[in-house]
Amino acid sequence: MSNKITVIGGINMDISATMTAPLALRDSIPGKVSMSSGGVARNIAHNLRLLGHDVHLVSVLGGDIFGRICHEQCTELGLDLSLTERVGDMRNGLYLCVNDPHGDMVTAVADMDIVARISPKFLSERIDAINQSAVVIADTNITADSLQYLLDHCTVPLMVDTVSTAKAPRIAQAMRQSTTHHLHTLKLNRQEALAMTECDTVESAAALLTTLGVQHVYITLGREGVYCSNGSQHEHFAAIPTQVVNTTGAGDAFVAGLAHALMQGVSWPDCTAWAQQAAHSALLTPMTVNPDIASLMLTSKCTIHNAQCTGRDGTPVPSASTKGNVECCPAG
Repeated sequence: MSNKITVIGGINMDISATMTAPLALRDSIPGKVSMSSGGVARNIAHNLRLLGHDVHLVSVLGGDIFGRICHEQCTELGLDLSLTERVGDMRNGLYLCVNDPHGDMVTAVADMDIVARISPKFLSERIDAINQSAVVIADTNITADSLQYLLDHCTVPLMVDTVSTAKAPRIAQAMRQSTTHHLHTLKLNRQEALAMTECDTVESAAALLTTLGVQHVYITLGREGVYCSNGSQHEHFAAIPTQVVNTTGAGDAFVAGLAHALMQGVSWPDCTAWAQQAAHSALLTPMTVNPDIASLMLTSKCTIHNAQCTGRDGTPVPSASTKGNVECCPAG
């Protein structure tokens, strides 16, 4: 089995502003601002690389300073960019978010026009290499047509992150248009799930998504935990008690945790707890990706079937948890 994971979607420059005073509209607010490479696909890839995986990133970079910085930082991480295109006359993707003093996002703006270049034709030129992966992950920054192409042509497990309420319907459209109507994993939050399905509850949303052909649905509920379903079985995992520093990046880490568990042979629904631990690590840092994700998962008291995996330096990472009874003990 290949140990390669391919991630398809956006590479942005992330600018995160966290207020240190209450929100005041139409006024300047004191706070702290940080900047780093981001984008849902890139963040997922970054987390997986830190967890020791061979990660190939399929995306498009702009020719501006942000594109150059993102290229340099991805290369330094050891991410394979051989399937990523550099477009000299386009600006790189840019994501700007504003968080309240508790670290919860108030609003965000995503300038992602460049990602439209990841077309079915763009993917068809790379599909043979993509299908040499053990797992493929895509975000819904790419178009519905491109998502449909992946549904119809991926021969390995395909996972999709819905990104936002505005972009979540793209995967529903792709599923309806697909000739296979088959998706291994779909991760959404509550707002995205209800918006794209027009359902009133996460339970009914998950049920509808499984009838569309999604094998495994994961709906994150913030402080209420995670609801997951495979059509015939349904589970609710309680949230890990966390002193939240920043919520940006937690969903990306969750998807990385799912893929990480899948690569280790962890079965459904136990893989949900691995994903929760990965997301928990992201909540503990002001950065989009926690560079200590592997060590934080290693020091967790949670275990499932005594499973072990390895971090980037080869050390064992028993990243697991227990359903509905999660206890996580970060390092230090």
